[in-house]
Amino acid sequence: MQTHHSETPGPIPRPAVPPFTIRAARMGDVQAVGKLLVTSYGTLLAPDYPAEALAAALPYISRPRASLLSCGTYYLADTGEGLLAAGGWTFHAPGGGATGPRQVGHIRHVATLPEAARRGVGRAIMEHTLFDAHEAGVRRMMCYSTLTARRFYAELGFVEQGEILVTLTPGLEFAAIQMCCEM
Repeated sequence: MQTHHSETPGPIPRPAVPPFTIRAARMGDVQAVGKLLVTSYGTLLAPDYPAEALAAALPYISRPRASLLSCGTYYLADTGEGLLAAGGWTFHAPGGGATGPRQVGHIRHVATLPEAARRGVGRAIMEHTLFDAHEAGVRRMMCYSTLTARRFYAELGFVEQGEILVTLTPGLEFAAIQMCCEM
């Protein structure tokens, strides 16, 4: 790892994000995606959710979904030595919802390693995702944003439609924000 030494006062710049490739996930990625989701959500969501609520939700929100890993529209930012981010889209709504009109897509399971957050990796995943969805005929993209990610999605053109509670399992709800982007 290279370090940077500067004679000028001020914050020390972060090391560069390693080069990465965006590729479609596959079933063999289940452990790496699970590790990414636990690390990302457990760290980045902590400032915006009560510790008890996050601890209860983490086993549900950090579980890699086989349907996503095999759908062809769930992507990974892969350095060749590990994952920096993940995310994608489907025609199915989160939670196993029915497939809606082919012009409506749903953002699914976006996560970034904390050390790669706010460094363009998540944006690269989302730009790839939105381009792919548009090419597939999606004209409106829906998203259940965490409280933490609302600004991230807004910067990508998503508009808040209101706060919601997502039922993770009977008796366990998780605060989120319904967002929408006209493509």
